[in-house]
Amino acid sequence: MSNTLIVYYSHSGNTRKLANLIAQQIDADCLEIIPEKPYPNDYTSVVNQAKQEISRNFRPALKNAQINLNKYTTIFIGSPNWWSSIAPPIATFIDTNDLSAKKIIPFCTHGGGGFGHIPQDIKRLCKNTTVLNGFANYGSSINLQEVKKWLSKLDI
Repeated sequence: MSNTLIVYYSHSGNTRKLANLIAQQIDADCLEIIPEKPYPNDYTSVVNQAKQEISRNFRPALKNAQINLNKYTTIFIGSPNWWSSIAPPIATFIDTNDLSAKKIIPFCTHGGGGFGHIPQDIKRLCKNTTVLNGFANYGSSINLQEVKKWLSKLDI
């Protein structure tokens, strides 16, 4: 039984790919966050919707927001970088679950914006947690050696 959970939202599949790779490396459970109303596939439409939602602190309803987190001591939280922040479905997950006393490890995928302010946003939203150094991956290709190097430096 794993005491580590990887929670992620993926729009294009890049964050899912990274989450699954991390899970394989550390033998963790995975939970993909799924909004009740899917985001549009069209790039311009999803960018516009994400910008509006983030600026309003909108929290979309999720199909699977509630999970028993009691058995997990460490939770990786993954998101695409949307307007330098986490995707709103991840914010909903954080807001609807008690993450107190957990080790939180952020990771993101991006198209050139790096981490943005994702680590700071996660620290602000995840009260009474320890937030460890995260990992930001550019594009759809993932360097396995870089992921392994990052994971080896974590206190998990």
